[in-house]
Amino acid sequence: MSQRTLGGTKRKQKRTSGFRARMRTATGRRVIRARRRKGRQRLAV
Repeated sequence: MSQRTLGGTKRKQKRTSGFRARMRTATGRRVIRARRRKGRQRLAV
């Protein structure tokens, strides 16, 4: 069987691009703010 090209773990995903990870840094908070302004349903993973 062929392997999937993209792999990763849920934990890693949450830790790097989850809501709480975003709120931890100034630039992350800017990302959340921009996504709120745009009207995103999902602000973070």
